[in-house]
Amino acid sequence: MQISVLTENHAGAFTLAEHGLSYLIEFDGKRILFDTGQSDMFLKNAGIMNVSMENIDMIVLSHGHFDHGDGLDLLSAGSLVCHPGCFIKRYRKSDNSYIGLKNSKKELTEKFNLITSSKPYKLSDKIFFLGEIPRLTEFESKNTTFIFEDGTPDLVIDDSALVLIMPEGSFVVTGCGHAGIVNTLEHAKKTTGIKKIYGVMGGFHLKEIDIQTKETIMYIKENKVKHVLPSHCTELPALAAFYDSFGIRQIKTGDTLKF
Repeated sequence: MQISVLTENHAGAFTLAEHGLSYLIEFDGKRILFDTGQSDMFLKNAGIMNVSMENIDMIVLSHGHFDHGDGLDLLSAGSLVCHPGCFIKRYRKSDNSYIGLKNSKKELTEKFNLITSSKPYKLSDKIFFLGEIPRLTEFESKNTTFIFEDGTPDLVIDDSALVLIMPEGSFVVTGCGHAGIVNTLEHAKKTTGIKKIYGVMGGFHLKEIDIQTKETIMYIKENKVKHVLPSHCTELPALAAFYDSFGIRQIKTGDTLKF
């Protein structure tokens, strides 16, 4: 498996960065564009990295936030897989700024073969889109800084992830981890029937060294996860805790990871 980091919060030596995420995942004979960031940066970095954006088998949108899906505006063909809740209007609670997708469901339906599923959806024999992730733990996804148009709390129920089934176990790729990394990994186990988690990569949405970060680290240790790669929306205090526990490397645009 190979993952090319096209958009990330941190710049590589020759590539650009923005607040957002986009990975090109090549696995099981498929080329999957996982999120698109918020601009054309994923395309610019792909050009710098000599990563072909031709023959993409499908696009997967992790959730309906601008920094993961506004790059869809620059694409116009193929299949797009996401949770049906991705298209709702949503805002920051602090300043009421809009953080939803630029494109409406109608616009994206006209551009792509749109596939929406709140249930796990099989992309290939070894690749699953997790759909809606149950919020089961006591320490994850209990608070939010986001609201819907009517002012009610937005816990980002459309947040999802991919599971790639490798010989060593499941490799889970998250966009932001709004549902919680432990909830996500547990749902991956239930969906695939595979208990071994070989790796987890993507946004962990952890900000501080708090109970959620500590419980997440403990869970990952207990499950003996070999590859732990927090990215994007994982803030410095949490990254430091993961470094202390796992000796992680910082993910940057331009990185190409092979597993």
